[in-house]
Amino acid sequence: MSPAGCSHVNGYKVDNWKQNLRVIYQCFVWSGTAETRRRKAKSCICHMCGAHLNRLHSCLYCVFFGCFTKKHIHEHAKNKRHNLAIDLLYGGIYCFVCQDYIYDKEMEQIAKEEQRKAWKLQGKAFCFFLPENLMQLLKQGHLISQCRHVCISCVSTGIGEKYTTWEPTKRELELLRHNPKRRKITTNCTIGLRGLINLGNTCFMNCIVQALTHTPLLRDFFLSDRHKCEMQSNSCLVCEMSQLFQEFYSGHRSPHIPFRLLHLVWTHARHLAGYEQQDAHEFLIAALDVLHRHCKGDTIRDDNGKKANNPNHCNCIIDQIFTGGLQSDVTCQVCHGVSTTIDPFWDISLDLPGSSTPFWPLSPGGDGGTVNGESHLSGSTTLTDCLRRFTRPEHLGSSAKIKCGGCHSYQESTKQLTMKKLPIVACFHLKRFEHSAKLRRKITTYVSFPLELDMTPFMASSKESRMNGQYQQTVDVLNNDNKYSLFAVVNHQGTLESGHYTSFIRQHKDQWFKCDDAIITKASIKDVLDSEGYLLFYHKQFLEYE
Repeated sequence: MSPAGCSHVNGYKVDNWKQNLRVIYQCFVWSGTAETRRRKAKSCICHMCGAHLNRLHSCLYCVFFGCFTKKHIHEHAKNKRHNLAIDLLYGGIYCFVCQDYIYDKEMEQIAKEEQRKAWKLQGKAFCFFLPENLMQLLKQGHLISQCRHVCISCVSTGIGEKYTTWEPTKRELELLRHNPKRRKITTNCTIGLRGLINLGNTCFMNCIVQALTHTPLLRDFFLSDRHKCEMQSNSCLVCEMSQLFQEFYSGHRSPHIPFRLLHLVWTHARHLAGYEQQDAHEFLIAALDVLHRHCKGDTIRDDNGKKANNPNHCNCIIDQIFTGGLQSDVTCQVCHGVSTTIDPFWDISLDLPGSSTPFWPLSPGGDGGTVNGESHLSGSTTLTDCLRRFTRPEHLGSSAKIKCGGCHSYQESTKQLTMKKLPIVACFHLKRFEHSAKLRRKITTYVSFPLELDMTPFMASSKESRMNGQYQQTVDVLNNDNKYSLFAVVNHQGTLESGHYTSFIRQHKDQWFKCDDAIITKASIKDVLDSEGYLLFYHKQFLEYE
């Protein structure tokens, strides 16, 4: 209720309402004496079903007791138009018009006063005569006066006040350590881990949902109830995602059934409809697109209330987290004039060795080494290799001449892609599925990826650090603004025609779990890094705001 309280209380406050309310608290709620407790046990039963339990409430206008659970008190209120009732266990006042428990300052004061009176009356019932030795101990602790007939009210701590928590003695701690049945309780909780039922080849959806629900900034947004829906909630994918986050972080352990999410995906992305196996990457892009269209009014701000920077000039939560800026520089081979464009992206698709696309040798040395925290053995391929290939200058050739603004004629040119603006969450798509006129296959080349990734070498500002396709490490590599941490990995097992998607999710810094639809199992870091990898999700270690 609002600070002003419930307006329907005024209809009750007539004649001797205070005295009547006090009598109800004394006789039927707090019951400080043995007599009132006997009266409460005998009288307080539902007048409709005769039950003693089911959250009994008493009407404040007449002598009527009714079950709240079975709504017998609700029927009485509706028939008699008696809008207020009191909870006989906790003393709360319920308004049937507001359909909520209400707060009224005067009523609250009466409740507290009668509760204190009941405590004192209950304390006197435990009055007893202390032996001399215990009397001296209590006196030394200044807990009692000179009297030896001690009731609870004589002790300075009193009923209803907070007592100090129990702390084990050294002897008790020693016994606990030697107890073979003792179980170690870890401080890390696993709230947020929940399996998803496969609704018929929907593992492609389940693995993406696991990645999204464990995206830190997206989780914080939805759990803080910041979505302002501007469409029908039963057709809004953002509303369903909000409900999904509530389900994941409710603490429930049983697998969730995402049937409403599947229905909305089919509704808004019809190319994904049906029970055939779909591509997890395609589902990710479709889901981000629908979420982006459904939550354009939602914004993410810094601690000062300012809107976060975004190269796409969209303030919706999806673009603020997933959108980066990709810079394309086309250089004329004659006049060396550069034409630059910047396009938004949600993910980066990377070619792999073994594909029909030519893959140049990228190893920094024949003897191996370590780049970006990755083990770089001779002949192996790393995520850094794929990113270096993605950002290398590419000669477009004579068959793809463009009109140069400086030469005013069609000339051969080179094209180079770099990162102008990094997203908060960087998703890397390893192109394992090859579709061409002659070939359809899955590429199983192992690509090693690090737990921590530095994107500085692939920024537009670091372009000069790469010359002639050779990787050169600069001081800018130590720039913390461009460092990422791995938090989710999506894998595909099987062939192009028949396969299954699973995901690894990071719950804490060193805790990983494998999500296989409804089954969640603990995984080691080695399990994660040894996996094949299809989609890699990295989160920025430091956030930037304008």
